[in-house]
Amino acid sequence: MANPVLDNLSDKANRLPLLPGVYIMLDAQGQVIYVGKAKKLKNRVSSYFHGEHLPKVAAMVEKVRDFNVIVAGSEFEALVLENSLIKQHKPHYNILLKDDKGYPFIRLDMREEYPSMSIASRAGKDGARYLGPFGGRSQTRDIISTVSKALLLPDCARKFPRDIGKERPCLNYHMGACAGWCLRDSSAEDYRARMMQAAQILDGKSKELIEDLRAQMEKAAEELRFERAAELRDRLRAIEGLANRQRVIATAFADTDAIGFCRGAKSCFAVLHFVDGSLVGKDYEMMDEPLEDDAEALSGLVRQYYTTHRGGWPKSILLPVEIEDAEELERLLSEVSGRRIYIETPKRGERLRLIESAALNAREEIQRRTTQAQRRSKTLEWLQKALELENFPRRIEAFDISNLGATGIVAAMTVHVDGKPLKRDYRKFRMRDLDGPDDYASMYQAVYRRFKHYVDSDEKFAELPDLLLIDGGDVHAGTAERALSDLGLAVPVFGMVKDDRHRTRALIRSDGREIGLKGNQAVFALVGAIQEETHRFAIEYQRSLRNEGFASKLDAIPGVGEKRRNDLIKNFKSLKAVREAGLSQLELVVPKNTARAVYDYFHGNKEEESCASSPEAPEADD
Repeated sequence: MANPVLDNLSDKANRLPLLPGVYIMLDAQGQVIYVGKAKKLKNRVSSYFHGEHLPKVAAMVEKVRDFNVIVAGSEFEALVLENSLIKQHKPHYNILLKDDKGYPFIRLDMREEYPSMSIASRAGKDGARYLGPFGGRSQTRDIISTVSKALLLPDCARKFPRDIGKERPCLNYHMGACAGWCLRDSSAEDYRARMMQAAQILDGKSKELIEDLRAQMEKAAEELRFERAAELRDRLRAIEGLANRQRVIATAFADTDAIGFCRGAKSCFAVLHFVDGSLVGKDYEMMDEPLEDDAEALSGLVRQYYTTHRGGWPKSILLPVEIEDAEELERLLSEVSGRRIYIETPKRGERLRLIESAALNAREEIQRRTTQAQRRSKTLEWLQKALELENFPRRIEAFDISNLGATGIVAAMTVHVDGKPLKRDYRKFRMRDLDGPDDYASMYQAVYRRFKHYVDSDEKFAELPDLLLIDGGDVHAGTAERALSDLGLAVPVFGMVKDDRHRTRALIRSDGREIGLKGNQAVFALVGAIQEETHRFAIEYQRSLRNEGFASKLDAIPGVGEKRRNDLIKNFKSLKAVREAGLSQLELVVPKNTARAVYDYFHGNKEEESCASSPEAPEADD
């Protein structure tokens, strides 16, 4: 029998992103009953709502009525966040599944000659350092393994100094994951220094460690000890990478809220809560698109959220954009909360990364709660507003010219309806009666021929587009407009302008007025995808014509059948390369008798060679 609750939860889980993060299972009263981490949220969470489970898992799933997720920057970040949330909420099923062993610590006794990290169920009073507590024993092992790999510390069962020099180094050494402390020339002092660095990382003091290692590296370089400098550089990079992954717990900003705001088919206001430097929760609100701009909308949302807020108050609120009334809002929230609250708009560093994480969570909430059709429709609405189009751009046609020299000039037309490619309506054109490469004349001819079919009531070209996009600048757009005008038609035309990295940066009118796209990522992505698809289709057509000419010449050679012809095309790529190949080169690709026939065809008499060097242009094809 169908279970509507599980069906709804399964549908919600299937809209999650394939990103790392933490999921929070809630019961009918909204209480947290389980917290878990995932490498890919969609795959992990959706697995709970279909198939059979172990009894303890099935009992938990039976009580789930909803779930929340927090997207993390990495798997390591998700691991640490899970630990933080488990300690905060103490979910019933996490405790049962962990056999009620509590939260383990990492034990490190620096009094030993070769100290090692181990897992301890509780902090003892034996003079050793106890770092943590962390989430579960498996998570703690993951943390030890990650830190050990970053510092090239041993992650094996060997004991030091007992096992030094007794056996060959293990696979970790050969893979570059360990410095080989079991070798006879290993340094106990260096080992202890790295173990101290591990303790600094686990204490969240990566910044001080990074500064110290950078100073050591620069000193070694000044003293011309380049091998030592390179070793320190590699260690520094590994620790910097680990520090970035660990930023959820290593952040120096306690009691901070980071605000994310994103407009899509709907809009989302998201708040990430950081307490004592740890990310402990997320709130969000979905809404229709506000009439105000982002700054004005954020001001109102922040004011409403915090004046009705019943939780703890942050010391700082981080906003993604500056708001005009920040000072007044600070005063209001400080009065309501009874403590000083600061509103900031970070431009760089760790605070900016917190904002980016909040924005990512806002964007993912929108993705989960809207269909692809809704998102495409909203993107086309934005495009209509940006271009000031009279009609909704449901059907968009795009043109590109491809010219590879001797093989002729072709044009390609792609069609996108409701933001999706409609490949059955794609068309291709071979240019006619041109004296040489001329992009403008080619564009005029392609556009004119396409719409002449429409004027002549050709069923294959029966629908007019709402928008015409032309690969190129204002002159290309003007050329297309002239072709339309000569046929008595009027369709909005814009050129697609690329930046120096060959990405679509703007649309341009024939009068030279540009409309930038990078301010709206959805529109930017759509137009860029249309331009890339049209370019791909044009190049593909051009290459097919070139290969047709190539194949027709090879087919004329006695003894060359379909298989030998394809072997020659695959290996030599062009007719010129086959013609210039020596007999020995040809024999590497085809049998000797075929190689001789091909060689003689191109080199046996001048008439055939001359003919082969001037292939006929392919016939016109619409």
